[in-house]
Amino acid sequence: MMFTLKEIAKLIDAKVYGNSSKEIIGMNTLDNATSDQISHAVSQKYQKSLISSNAGAIIVDKKLIEHCSSNALLVENVSLAYALLTHEFKNYQNINHLQTTSQVINSYSKVDFAPGCIIGKNVTIGKNTSIGANCVIEDDVTIGMNSLIESNVTIHKGCEIGKKCVISSGAVIGSEGFGNARDQNNRWHAIAHLGDVIIGDEVSIGANTTIDRGSIDNTEVHSGVKIDNLVHIAHNVIIGSDTAIAAKTGIAGTTVIGKRCMIGGMVGIVDHLTITDDVIVNATSTVNRNIIKPGIYTGFVPLMLHSEWKKAGVWLTKLDKIATLLKIKLKDIK
Repeated sequence: MMFTLKEIAKLIDAKVYGNSSKEIIGMNTLDNATSDQISHAVSQKYQKSLISSNAGAIIVDKKLIEHCSSNALLVENVSLAYALLTHEFKNYQNINHLQTTSQVINSYSKVDFAPGCIIGKNVTIGKNTSIGANCVIEDDVTIGMNSLIESNVTIHKGCEIGKKCVISSGAVIGSEGFGNARDQNNRWHAIAHLGDVIIGDEVSIGANTTIDRGSIDNTEVHSGVKIDNLVHIAHNVIIGSDTAIAAKTGIAGTTVIGKRCMIGGMVGIVDHLTITDDVIVNATSTVNRNIIKPGIYTGFVPLMLHSEWKKAGVWLTKLDKIATLLKIKLKDIK
């Protein structure tokens, strides 16, 4: 898909500063965009990337336009403009490309298909791989050799699965991520996710687990990762090799988890965090800050109003210092 900046401006209600005839063929992040791609900046924290970006055009508001060295599209609401534009560059699955097993089986002489499978175009499946009943594998998917895809698994367009992987029943790989932007009437507008899911070798994924595709960059699950049932992995998450994640854990978007970590059951990990290598997070914990040192971590407190939780949290982090101070004071009294 290709648009001029003039055409894009009409789609997102923007004013063009620069070359309105500039042609754009895709979207990307500020750091990775090329001269034929468009990007966006939503806040001052992206100012440095905005200045150095090679993007052919950048969607900005009036607070950031002075820092834009490229063509600029000025809007009132950057997040909303970005959300609307993503749908124009989204390459949606064409349902007319989907075929039954009987129609494609001759193209996969060393793959076992159970009845009821649906396969898209340009799908690559390695030899000695088994596809269970009623699976859906969309266009441009790659699955490595010696893998097992159990029944009722959906692998969406463009995703990659490595060698010797096991994906259990009901799992969904490459589902649309959860991203939305509000308009002036507080109505939500979905953000189309343009990235894929890339899964390494010897990965196991439990039943009814969902792994969302990236918003622009890919969601990545590196080799040797073991994921239990009913785990949710959001867009742009990166999971390092040989990490294990127990059931009912939820990992929010753009979080990076290191190698050889162990995440207990029902753990909640908030977005945009980094967890270093060799970390153990105990069951039912909430991870709401970066973990930069290997070790065993536990984190949960009773539910309370957020304003009260912030006050309590300050004191909780200082309890050891308070206890030390009290010991010193008691010694002075004695």
